[in-house]
Amino acid sequence: MENSVCSLEARHIPAIQEILNEVIQNSTAVYYYEPLDIDFIKKWFHRKMKDGYPIIGILDNRDHLLAYGTFGPFRNWPAYQHTIEHSIYVHRDHRGEGLARKLLASLIQIARERKYHTMIAGIDATNIASKKLHQSFGFESCAYIRHAGYKFGKWLDLEFYQLLLEE
Repeated sequence: MENSVCSLEARHIPAIQEILNEVIQNSTAVYYYEPLDIDFIKKWFHRKMKDGYPIIGILDNRDHLLAYGTFGPFRNWPAYQHTIEHSIYVHRDHRGEGLARKLLASLIQIARERKYHTMIAGIDATNIASKKLHQSFGFESCAYIRHAGYKFGKWLDLEFYQLLLEE
């Protein structure tokens, strides 16, 4: 079914790479400098699957990936096991269509079902659309790190948003 959220499979790896690399090259949503090669994405994908983390996406009626999202550990220390950090990326031709909203709703639902306590989003401080999206789901700004990254010849500020999944 078009525009419904589904679990992604290894056959979607090239489309994931395409979406992510466009974001890397043209935005500050990801603090990488260079595009990621297919082997890196394959290892990332299979590690997520092995560790039991979701990789979900939205496909069109021709099975083309329009957007994807995932979550994983916030930090790899035992006391953080109840906290996850998520990410969502939308293909450049499909931004503004509500796909990120669908993916975020699904990731929150999956996180609640799996009994996580806290969900974190690290958002470039200039990404107003992402901040508004997260606020609409109840995420609250919880940290602001000035000059956390450097890309495109300027310092980047990173803002963390938090959602308590159970209170």
